[in-house]
Amino acid sequence: MPKDRIVRLDEVRSRCQSCSLFELCMPMGLAEGDLDKLDSIIKRRRPVEKGEYLYRAGDPFTSVYAVRSGSLKAFISTRDGRDQIISLHLPGELMGLDAISSNQHICSAMALETTSVCELPYEQLEALSLRIPGLQHHLLSLMSEEIRHNQCHMTILARLPVDSRLASFLINLSGRYRTRGFSSTEFNLSMSRNDIANLLGMAVETVSRLFTQFQEQGLLQVERKHIKILNHDTLQTMHNRCSDLIASEEASKDSSSSSTS
Repeated sequence: MPKDRIVRLDEVRSRCQSCSLFELCMPMGLAEGDLDKLDSIIKRRRPVEKGEYLYRAGDPFTSVYAVRSGSLKAFISTRDGRDQIISLHLPGELMGLDAISSNQHICSAMALETTSVCELPYEQLEALSLRIPGLQHHLLSLMSEEIRHNQCHMTILARLPVDSRLASFLINLSGRYRTRGFSSTEFNLSMSRNDIANLLGMAVETVSRLFTQFQEQGLLQVERKHIKILNHDTLQTMHNRCSDLIASEEASKDSSSSSTS
């Protein structure tokens, strides 16, 4: 297996600063000198092939990873030997931030297709964040967004009916693809039906039934892994139930806190 290597600064600059996803995983408005500092620590890795691990639960935490192309699933293994998928990661997103506090990865990350990543050694990234205005804030914002996403995902699993779970999943993907400059209405699902069912806490038969139901209702057009959204507004309304539930729960917490103070 080829060893990872640190690329020359001119190689990284052409790969990173010209990357259309750069502003997604790194803060906007970095000065030329700051970009050079950031470029200098990025490691170039060989592509992670479908089914290969980027890292495993229990591995020492040394780096965070920016997805350049492809996609990965993050999952934890339960005591009875089952894998529970907790997230899907697309180009422009950082992975591994959840391991900072424990200094080891608490989940595993596996490529769903041939995937390339940029590796940023965390000690060097942390040192740079003290010298580059906005970098530390950007990393904290990403962690805050991940917490928000996890909160919404837990609400989906615990409170939403199955049709709203799938609608929320599709609307989430639509928005993420739009942010990356891709079509928000037509995209390929890198996750299998089994993985989608695992992520959303339902049986695979239910996922298949819902895709058929959404097609019959004129919400989607599905051809194998290719998805075409036909009625975004209806899916968005179903997705909004998650935000409404979270807002309701936060308001209830605030009310309880006020009454006890």
